[in-house]
Amino acid sequence: MEKEQVVTLIEAFKDFKEEKNIDRPVMMGVLKDVFMTQITKTFGSSDNFDVIVNVDKGTCEIYQNFEIVETVENPNAEMTPSQVAKETGDDDYEIGDTYTRKMPLSAFGRRGILNIRQNLQGRIMDIEKANVFKKYSAKVGEIFTGEIYQTWSKEVLILDEDGNELHIPKSEQIPGEHFKKNDTVRAIIKTVEMKNNTTPYIVLSRTSPEFLERLFEQEVPEIVDGLITIKKVVRVPGERAKVAVESYDERIDPIGACIGVKGGRILGIVHELRNENIDVLQWTSNPSLLIQRALNPAHVSSVDLGSDPSDKVKVYMQPDEVKKGIGRGGCNIQLAGMLVGREIEVWRELPKDSFNEEEEDVLLSEFSNEIDQWVLDRLQSIGCDTAKSVLALSPDDIAKRADLEDETVTEVIAILKAEFED
Repeated sequence: MEKEQVVTLIEAFKDFKEEKNIDRPVMMGVLKDVFMTQITKTFGSSDNFDVIVNVDKGTCEIYQNFEIVETVENPNAEMTPSQVAKETGDDDYEIGDTYTRKMPLSAFGRRGILNIRQNLQGRIMDIEKANVFKKYSAKVGEIFTGEIYQTWSKEVLILDEDGNELHIPKSEQIPGEHFKKNDTVRAIIKTVEMKNNTTPYIVLSRTSPEFLERLFEQEVPEIVDGLITIKKVVRVPGERAKVAVESYDERIDPIGACIGVKGGRILGIVHELRNENIDVLQWTSNPSLLIQRALNPAHVSSVDLGSDPSDKVKVYMQPDEVKKGIGRGGCNIQLAGMLVGREIEVWRELPKDSFNEEEEDVLLSEFSNEIDQWVLDRLQSIGCDTAKSVLALSPDDIAKRADLEDETVTEVIAILKAEFED
């Protein structure tokens, strides 16, 4: 029975070690520590005990050391010569000697053995959690490829080859994409957290700009070789992205290298991102020129950066260029602002002879007493700086692009129309 209990504990520990991929020295160190802890609980002290772990054989032996005394005061640490002689048949022990007895596992009792087993599993689980945390913390920013194990409305669950859970929250999924069980998915490892000492919570992301950057690194060898540098990536996931690149080798066209022959390199990335439009542009440290490149295909007449870095950037365009510059839902102008780290306003540049006295337009700023300033700011942010530029748009278009309520749009239009009535 004794041998069976030892074998059961050791074999269970071996199985656990192999399953969780824990180093044998660490495993044996934990085994020794757990036994010493249980010895202290059972006998009050572990000072006179030795636990010997054989790493190669995977065995554990426990020895209890007794001091030979004339009168026993602590039966867990002391014995008389007669007691030793009775137990071993050896009467050569004298006062002051040390007698060592191999302690059977049954000395712990059934409850003690159960405690050892539970403590072993608990300690190994802690080590396994720490190993997972360390492993994935070192991989933050790398692309992970795996199969969908389970899908819920708020997140998608993926299991790695060791059965560890990785999560893609809804907020980190590209809008409109849907996953099914066993689908293969690629995402970047975004964060690794320990929540309340539970299993590490690993978050994957498909909306992060870094994910797009890693995809370019996989598709464009020149980036990995250091011939092309990605200076900045900005995204509105599922809609559009802008990637600013630079090459220090004049012989290399960084934009052409990223796009590939007939779009061969970038098409795979676009497909991975659910047909997200990707603009690749040449990086420059000149903010005015960078804004002009970012607003392509719209032609920019001029750029006013203001006198302070916190000022809004004013971009002037011809009326027929404004819609292209702003983009669908303001996406293009938003990304250009993210690229330079400034808020950008689009202003219409009206030709001096575009209207006569009878057709004279009125700046929106003239309506500050009738229309709230925040509403005027919203209208100007979509390129409408005059009354007629607003009236030229449909109410639905104004509401969507300026993010205004229908009632607010109706009131604004009524105020502006009244200005031109006789």
